[in-house]
Amino acid sequence: MSDETIHIEQLKISARIGVPDLERAAPQRLALNITLWPNQSWRNLEDDISQTVNYSTVAHVVEEFVQNRCDKLIETLADQVAAHLLRSFPIKQVRIELRKFVLAKAEFVSVTLTRRQEM
Repeated sequence: MSDETIHIEQLKISARIGVPDLERAAPQRLALNITLWPNQSWRNLEDDISQTVNYSTVAHVVEEFVQNRCDKLIETLADQVAAHLLRSFPIKQVRIELRKFVLAKAEFVSVTLTRRQEM
């Protein structure tokens, strides 16, 4: 696996998420850390954005994807975001850390997963 990655740190999004119905009634603040392993080596990019993964587009796609969901578990949402990115972009691997700010005595709760493109 190549060490060439694109990383988006603390992408702030809103989502309807939580086990109780009341918790899902209004969008909550979440943050995502997203690391992508592009298919294309950077040696061959020729300074052309069309040859790489546009991180601005990734952020927009994630935000739109999450807006249309209503999940109980952050584990489910993280898994579905990873699957959507693997389907939508020329990447061979993605790592997602999803943070939820829900516990009064903790800064956040998070889940982390890594998914690879199935060959």
